[in-house]
This record gives sequence, structure tokens and C-alpha cells, in this order.
Amino acid sequence: VQLVESGGGQVQAGGSLRLSCEASGDTISTTNMAWFRQVPGKARDFVAAIRWHGRDVFYSDFVKGRFTISRDNAKNTVYLQMNNLRPEDTAIYSCAGRPRGGDWYYELAHEYPAWGQGTLVTVSS
Repeated sequence: VQLVESGGGQVQAGGSLRLSCEASGDTISTTNMAWFRQVPGKARDFVAAIRWHGRDVFYSDFVKGRFTISRDNAKNTVYLQMNNLRPEDTAIYSCAGRPRGGDWYYELAHEYPAWGQGTLVTVSS
């Protein structure tokens, strides 16, 4: 499966962005999905995860209450709605996929075999 993110850009603090992760080559309807972010020179940080059916979600503490992960399996797409953005949210955001099996989410990037190329989000103060 190929994953392509879009929706990144520059926004002022307090603003909002909606990221999309569109899959092609295979369905993601049975794939658990997640968003990670990375600042150059640092490791990838887990942001949020959504179970294959969409009824279970999990967030890192630093985005809880501000970000919302969702999915539309009919469109083969996962979303990340980001509200009340802060300068420290500036990073490259990437979506990742993991087939069903084991736990439905992992906070470690190496647990996900499929990755998109990432989209840059810049939040100015």
C-alpha cells in the first residue's frame, strides 16, 4: 500500500489544519493507522492512532483535546484535524499503517511497516 499525505502548510498559533492520508494500491479498511510527527534531528513522535474500524482512537498527551483522528474507509483515507495549533506542533507529519494482529496501536514508529512521505506543518507565533 502507498500512503500520501496532504494538507500541511503554515498557520499562526491558534489556527487549524486538516491533514489527509490517502492510500492507494490496496485497501486500508483492515489496517490500523496512526500519525507520527518528526522535527529534523529528532526521533519520530507518536501523535494519534485509529483502529481499522474507526471506533477506537488513542492520542498522545500533547495533542489530546486539540487533535482528532478519523478515517473514511470508503475513501481509503485517514484524517488528522488539528485545532489550537502551537509553535511546538511544527514538524513533518506522517501517516503509518499496520495490519491487524497484535495490539491495535503502538507508539513506536518501527512497529508500522507502511509510511507516507510526510507533510510539513509550520506554526508561527
